[in-house]
Amino acid sequence: MRRFFRFFLAVVSFSLPLFAQTKHPFTFAEMMKLKRVGEPEVSPDGKWVIFSVVDVDLAANTKTPHVWIVPTAGGRERELIAEQDADRPRWAPDGKRLAFLSTKQKGSQVWIADFDGGSGTVIRTSRLTDVATEAGGELWSPDGKNVLFTSDVYPECDVDLTDVGNCNAKKVTEAEQSKVKAQIFTHLLYRHWNAYKEGKRAHIFVTQVEQPQPGTTGIAHFYRPRDLTPGDYDAPVFSLGGQDDYAFSPDGREICYTSNHDKNPAASTNNDLWIVPVTGGEAKDITADNPASDSTPLYSPDGRYIAYRTQQRPGYESDRFRLMLYDRTTGEKKNLTENFDFWVGSYAWAEDSKTIDFSAENAGTSPIYSVSLSGEVRGLARGFNDDLTVTQDGKQIFFTKMSLQAPVAIYRASAAGYTLVECNSSMGVSDPSRSCFQDPQAVTHLNDSILGQIQMSPLESFSFTGAHGDKVEGFLVKPPAFEPSKKYPVKFLIHGGPQGAWGDDWSYRWNPELFAANGYVVVMINFHGSTGYGQKFIDAINGDWGGAPLEDLMKGLDYAEQTYAFIDKTRECALGASYGGYAINWILGHTDRFKCLVSHDGMFNAESAWGTTEELWFNDWEFKGTPYENRELYRKWSPHEYAKNFKTPTLVIHGQRDYRLDVSQGLDLFTTLQMLGVPSKMLYFPDEGHWVLKPQNSELWYRTVNDWVDQWIGK
Repeated sequence: MRRFFRFFLAVVSFSLPLFAQTKHPFTFAEMMKLKRVGEPEVSPDGKWVIFSVVDVDLAANTKTPHVWIVPTAGGRERELIAEQDADRPRWAPDGKRLAFLSTKQKGSQVWIADFDGGSGTVIRTSRLTDVATEAGGELWSPDGKNVLFTSDVYPECDVDLTDVGNCNAKKVTEAEQSKVKAQIFTHLLYRHWNAYKEGKRAHIFVTQVEQPQPGTTGIAHFYRPRDLTPGDYDAPVFSLGGQDDYAFSPDGREICYTSNHDKNPAASTNNDLWIVPVTGGEAKDITADNPASDSTPLYSPDGRYIAYRTQQRPGYESDRFRLMLYDRTTGEKKNLTENFDFWVGSYAWAEDSKTIDFSAENAGTSPIYSVSLSGEVRGLARGFNDDLTVTQDGKQIFFTKMSLQAPVAIYRASAAGYTLVECNSSMGVSDPSRSCFQDPQAVTHLNDSILGQIQMSPLESFSFTGAHGDKVEGFLVKPPAFEPSKKYPVKFLIHGGPQGAWGDDWSYRWNPELFAANGYVVVMINFHGSTGYGQKFIDAINGDWGGAPLEDLMKGLDYAEQTYAFIDKTRECALGASYGGYAINWILGHTDRFKCLVSHDGMFNAESAWGTTEELWFNDWEFKGTPYENRELYRKWSPHEYAKNFKTPTLVIHGQRDYRLDVSQGLDLFTTLQMLGVPSKMLYFPDEGHWVLKPQNSELWYRTVNDWVDQWIGK
């Protein structure tokens, strides 16, 4: 009888998900099982959406992309290219083929897949490029005859353009076989973000695509690509992601791209837009009149305009991104978002060439807006959205959407389906027309089954009076199975940038839900310098790194302690990375209110950080000059100057390949803590840069961070 009762309980437990599923706290293993969905690409006939999906194998320590497909009308998603890794899918103009990137042969190369639109299946895949320096960023010409791609090549190979492939191949082979790995630098920006340049420059190539003959599929042979951007310049410029910095004209005869030709690009943000014929020839700079950054060009469907994003202050990477219009006939330029005080993100033209839809951060969200050519802005969609694309008939818009409780999924909405509802957050600083999509519909549901088993708390917003008497926003995340009568320890997260922000979005590297999952309240403050509250709020941090931001952080935590009785203010730990790491280092010397600290990739010595970073314009702007020009400000805001006050137990984390903030900053901090006798530990990654990206490294990162916090303020 007892055995039968145990069997009955087992059956009931197994059957529970069918009726009333019991949810549990979020775990790292579950986060690694989530599929990472890329941007949508709608087929020319409007019937299909293709997109990349990255699968993480924690045991194998790998991330592998594949191409998936789903009907635009909704339905079951399925893997379209499964026999090889496949990334960045792009439709051919006729919809009968698609290009994608794969490392199946000879590193990253462009491949072509023949597509059966009736069944929605791939018939065959063939490799298009055979480039020794590998290929990326592919894009079809509008006539389907050419494919553009990017490659990091040796600029001196441009001397013999007829033999550019063999020249680069020879140099690659020589570098691989040489027993001497030393490099000689002759100019700055010899390394960037997490890699050394090795004497190479990013160039744009175009290659012919063989037109399929009736009754045949595939590619018969390789065509020699043409280098459209020869010279000792990066074209396109370096990017951490987002919209392409190049585009084809609608007639396929011209491309527009972004390149910086200043003598010292390490200290310059002067990215310009250049146009060049697809047949090759001399490029023309069409934004030479602007000494600041111009980027992400996109031709209007009718070919009359080039839209692009621009900044106005040279040397300032966090100036407001405006949406500009360049008239290809007259050369006139127009600012479409002059009275819109948010940063323009990714954008897409409407098919009638009369409006542009775009995303823009707004107080912890990223709504979609629309602007007419006359400059009238109105809201379209709430939430945290990006990666917009409009169908060729102009009737639907597809985009990615995420939240604190769910990673990226693809959504669709009718381009005419607006209703008068509030688009803006209550903290928003501008108020364009409030017409939003009423009910955008999810097109992909790849992570629903996993997320449906997890108990997560929604993001809660609060506001308080911070520095300069300004209204400042903060956020709070409660732990699973929250009980108001209990007291909970606090993880106080500080964002990077500093021109960044916390919000209702998803992160795999600093996930607030995962931090809250083991019984913590998570508190986050969007201090002065944060994006989404207007440019004046962003600029407030310039030259004041430890001033107004620290005041906001402390006042925000004070407000949370006073407002939420469940916060145990005797058990609080502060954690931050990048600028957040700097803030932790600054806190070390200015307050003892925290029981522990976690400093990841933070600036410790402002003077030495200037000499070891690659993007010099950043430090030059934020500290108003170089250390030898304005040493007083560097020393004023340098955490190492206040080391005599260090007392709080601190975990230091840094990556060897972090060239944004050199590993010496972390080593310097850890050495100082050890010499002062402050309880400390260092987690060092020899194979990571500014971000921890490898699955098992990420697992170690979360475990080490959480163990450190538990050690000092846990149960």
